[in-house]
Formats: sequence, structure tokens, C-alpha cells
Amino acid sequence: MKKFEFRDKSVIFAQDSRRHKRRRRSLDSMAEHNDLGKWGEAEASRYLESKGYAILDRDWRFGKRDLDIVALSEDACTMVVVEVKTRASDDMRAPEEAVDIRKMRNLAVAANAYVKGHAVAQELRFDIISIVGSPSKIERIDHLVDAFNPLLVL
Repeated sequence: MKKFEFRDKSVIFAQDSRRHKRRRRSLDSMAEHNDLGKWGEAEASRYLESKGYAILDRDWRFGKRDLDIVALSEDACTMVVVEVKTRASDDMRAPEEAVDIRKMRNLAVAANAYVKGHAVAQELRFDIISIVGSPSKIERIDHLVDAFNPLLVL
């Protein structure tokens, strides 16, 4: 009987070991994903600055919601909330397609808190910047100006 229990436990330990390795691999890929996202946000900020925008905030948080970039347009009349989507390739789907209705609602809630907390008087606009590439090579940067109106999805 003891032999059976021992074997049983060793099987469990082997399964735990495999789970741990899978979890470690997924954590590593998550870290790479986060690094790519941070790189994309930095590239998007540089892109916006080159177009005359003033960056007011990056990665601004309101609870679990966040605004990737908050900027002032080149004419200083519009505050622009920019959602940045970065992908190593667009084989599966274009990065901007990842901004769904749920994400738009979260952006609207966070933007509302930002506007109230910073007493913003300018008009508000929501843009999406999609970046395809990596730090070694940017394949594409697309800037979708006035990409969506959150009042239509709330």
C-alpha cells in the first residue's frame, strides 16, 4: 500500500512540475508582452511629439483602468486620449482591432476621471495608434485620429 501511495505522490509532483514550467513560460511571455507594450507607448509618444503634440501624461491610472497617453493637440485646443496597441506582427489581426466596446467604455470612464481631476477645458478626442514591429525594426505606425466616440458605446 505504501508503495502505491508513494508512486501516486510522485505522479502528482511530476504534474505539479509540468504546471510550474508552463506557468513560468507564460510569465516570461507576459513579461515580453509588457515590454513590447511599453516600447510601443514610448514610440507612440515620440511619434506624437514629432507631429507637434504635447504629452501631458503616460500610463495614467484610475483604479484598474488606464490611459496610455494623454496629449494636447498641436493647436492646443484638444486634449487627446491615445490608446496604443503594439504587436510584433499583424498576422492574426491588426492591433487597432483589439480596441473593443469594453475597452472603449473603460477609456471613457478613465478619461472622465482625468478631465474632472485636472479641470480640463479643452475638447476631448479619442485616437488609436497601432504599431507593428519591434525595437529593432518598426514595420508600421498608424494613427487613427478621432477613432471612436465613447458616448456612442456607453
